[in-house]
Amino acid sequence: MPLRKHRCRFKSYERCFKASEAVDCLHELLGSNQNFGPEVTRNQTVKLLKKFLKNHVIEDIKGRWGKEDFQDDGHLYRFPPSSPLKSYPKKPSCGKEVIKFPDWNEPKAGTSQEHIPVKSVMMNSEMWYKRHSIAIGEVPACKLVFRREVTQRNIEEIWKSMTLSRLQKVLGLDSLDEVLDTKLVNSNHIVQNAYNVNKQGIVTLEDKSKELPHWILSAMKCLANWPSCSDLKQPTYSGFERDVFKTIVDYFGQTKEPLLTFHFFDVFVSVLGLLQKHSKAIEALQISCLLLPPENRKRLQLLVRMMARISLNKDLPPLSESVRTRTLDEMDLDELLAAKLVSFLMDNYQEILSVPSALKSSIEEHVVQLQRVQIKYAGADTDVTFPPPSFCHQISTDEFEYQRATGTQEPLAALLEEIAMNKEISVKDKKKKLKQFQKSYPEVYRVRFPTPETEAVLFPERNKQKAPILMWALKKPFQPFHRTRSFRM
Repeated sequence: MPLRKHRCRFKSYERCFKASEAVDCLHELLGSNQNFGPEVTRNQTVKLLKKFLKNHVIEDIKGRWGKEDFQDDGHLYRFPPSSPLKSYPKKPSCGKEVIKFPDWNEPKAGTSQEHIPVKSVMMNSEMWYKRHSIAIGEVPACKLVFRREVTQRNIEEIWKSMTLSRLQKVLGLDSLDEVLDTKLVNSNHIVQNAYNVNKQGIVTLEDKSKELPHWILSAMKCLANWPSCSDLKQPTYSGFERDVFKTIVDYFGQTKEPLLTFHFFDVFVSVLGLLQKHSKAIEALQISCLLLPPENRKRLQLLVRMMARISLNKDLPPLSESVRTRTLDEMDLDELLAAKLVSFLMDNYQEILSVPSALKSSIEEHVVQLQRVQIKYAGADTDVTFPPPSFCHQISTDEFEYQRATGTQEPLAALLEEIAMNKEISVKDKKKKLKQFQKSYPEVYRVRFPTPETEAVLFPERNKQKAPILMWALKKPFQPFHRTRSFRM
């Protein structure tokens, strides 16, 4: 937002902006954003700024806020001195934060390795040679290490930790704390959504009281299969399908919480930024929908399937006049984002509302790994079986220093090149920016401009030409003024 000094009623106000300037700036920003696009209107931008004023994102120059009286005019506004919500989450100092894995390999407190059952196992020479890569010798004693029993609770925690880790990676975030309170994620819901499904992939609920009422299911089935409703006596009066549709809309509109829930709102908003990357958006929505309560996931599955069939059914007349006649200009930005998300869900609902197979197989392999009996040899530090999956590996100090140096210098060098090659800024501003960069990062600057000559190439001297002498001045020198003889009558 362009902030500068403004005068209002013989008084100056620093770092503020006019309402019309805010509309211009935000409208241009929304139009270039991939989540909105050029269809965003100026009226929608004003509505969004009204919400900003109501929620104290901005305030007027006298510090007043809380009313939706923002207009596209010359009134002055400013940003409040502190954030109205919460502090910006700090990124971890080293690397990306990864959800920690529960480890059940460590023995419980009070137990020792002497209590582990040990059994002598004989090995042939070929196995011995493959393991130790030495000549045949005396076969050492080995012991079987029985893993502690992996309970259902342990499996649920594995599902939660690996699912959240994958979601964080797909969204490209340093931490899920920016969009989600992981403590509110129910691991039991994830397992139920993954395994309690019928042949069509729809979630089956253990608590039957949370099922949709029979009359709503009948109404949804009627519209999804229109005009052939096999289990219903199809009425003959005109407008019946609209009445059925209104019944469904009224039922879902009266729910206290949306199907995607308030807890996961920021997660689904983050997914909107991935809609241009089709495969990543589908995977992110797959995982996000897996976190929902089972009853919400089932209702979402049934509702989206019905909506997808309705949109492709040419025999159905328009079910709502308001939806058909409403223009984009009348839609709020929240509605515009919701419409984009719903459209993407309807186009790809079969993939999005299915269990991600790659995630499921990796979790199941890890659980089998934990339950497997392992063989330990005397003096050996590792097991015969493969170690559990790890998220990082150790590197040397020299490699770390090299990665730290190159990791910081490459983006700085790119920034310097962008400043040097930018033809849109004036020569004065370019020299000022280069001087600031040289003062802050002298080593990077020296690599790009090792000599003054290399820097001077950016600023070629202009030939200062003298103003051309007028030809008529050469031909006719200056003549002094002479008084002429007056004429007398």
